[in-house]
Amino acid sequence: MIGNHDLTIGQVVRSKAGKDKGQFFVVGIALDADHVEIYDGNKRKLQNPKKKRVKHLAKTQTVIPQMESILKDPDQRYNAMIRQTLKPFKEKV
Repeated sequence: MIGNHDLTIGQVVRSKAGKDKGQFFVVGIALDADHVEIYDGNKRKLQNPKKKRVKHLAKTQTVIPQMESILKDPDQRYNAMIRQTLKPFKEKV
């Protein structure tokens, strides 16, 4: 659980606000009580995360369980894994 919110590291979320509204991301680390880093494996890779307010994210039930270990070693190959995880969500839209 991140901060006072019920998000977990590796959880797939949908953006509810901003120019990325409707797009899906994976939650990374908490920056403070209200902000997290998110990744999509494309524009927002592990090396260049987006800072997003938690209240602007809608959680899903999908979680990447190995995300904590991925964040310790942010290798390029993990961006492809994130893209593969998010692919079914993008096809639903």
